[in-house]
Amino acid sequence: MQIRHQPTGAVIAQGPLGWGITPFEGNYYIRRQYLRDGHFRIDHVPGLCVYKGLYVGLNYIAPDWTVSKHLGWMYWLPNPLLPFIMYRVAIPGCDPLLAIDSVDGCSMSSRDPCASAAVLNSTLVDKATGHAP
Repeated sequence: MQIRHQPTGAVIAQGPLGWGITPFEGNYYIRRQYLRDGHFRIDHVPGLCVYKGLYVGLNYIAPDWTVSKHLGWMYWLPNPLLPFIMYRVAIPGCDPLLAIDSVDGCSMSSRDPCASAAVLNSTLVDKATGHAP
């Protein structure tokens, strides 16, 4: 799979879906070896997830020095029961600045958390109003 920065076209990450680029709770956790163009820098905004641990926000700096603030985060004191998020750059799966593509040409829309949320929301609205899908 491939994750691109839409404003610049830079490839942020490219690698196998699974242990290399791990989808979890609608986000992608990327191992360092699969990061490609540009780099992430700490923005010194800490945070706490009660079951994942302490994290710090990251700014993405594209190869042309375009800065996207707060595009990612990294758990620097993670829950040891979640090894697939430990010390990995995490990015949201549903961000307008990112394009998630499959390297082999298959569409990732079936795995797109934004599309899944939209389908779920429309189904819930239809059930609440009594309309059949």
